Amino acid sequence: MKKLLTILIASLLVSVSAIAQIKDTCISVWQCEINYAYQFSLTDMKATYGRNPSTMGLGLSFKTKHNWIFGFEGSYLWGGYDDKGVPILHNLMTQTGNIINSYGEYGTVLMTQSGFYTGIKAGRVFAFRKPNPNSGIVANIGVGIFEHHIRIENRSNNTPPVLGDYKKGYDGLRNGIALRGFVGYQFLSNKKLVNFYGGIEYTFAWTKSRRNYDFNLRGKDEKLYHDSMIGIRVGWILPIYRHSLEEYYYY
Repeated sequence: MKKLLTILIASLLVSVSAIAQIKDTCISVWQCEINYAYQFSLTDMKATYGRNPSTMGLGLSFKTKHNWIFGFEGSYLWGGYDDKGVPILHNLMTQTGNIINSYGEYGTVLMTQSGFYTGIKAGRVFAFRKPNPNSGIVANIGVGIFEHHIRIENRSNNTPPVLGDYKKGYDGLRNGIALRGFVGYQFLSNKKLVNFYGGIEYTFAWTKSRRNYDFNLRGKDEKLYHDSMIGIRVGWILPIYRHSLEEYYYY
């Protein structure tokens, strides 16, 4: 384990030292990414949750010397939940809108949204003039799997109607194929860790319920949903060069 850790640290140090200068021509480079986005829910996504989620993600992509980008990415989604109209747990509630726990008291039940996206992507950097042809407008499109559900939590674990398999009948878990597009700006510099991107992202997914029974519908939900989000994503890039750089341009 110590040997593996030493190798990883050494690799990062080599990568960081290589980042210190960058060629004045396009280069091929691996890009490790960590990013955050604030999304605005649209269509069926908005109708289900009534709140706008955030996402945090990781990615790995390869930029060719012709500025084409190919990679994969994954992100975790979380956010609040507003039960617009009829609450999903309405058949468990008293007239005052509470749920009785196993002690005959009002149980504390929290509901939030949770989900993930994972997929592949391809795009291109449309660079400006030299001396930095590795930076510029970036656009990509991806395809993957999008899944989300209402996370139902009873922290005291004393409200049986929303524990274990019972809450699966209310959480509305659904997933399906998704398309994702991104347009923004990417910057790779010779200033060590100053490498980033930011822009507008749009996700559209065709999803279906993956639960066999929905307590509110008293049967299986067979509807095809159109879930979509638009938001602003920013990310930090750690470039990992495939070979040592020979010609440098100093700013």
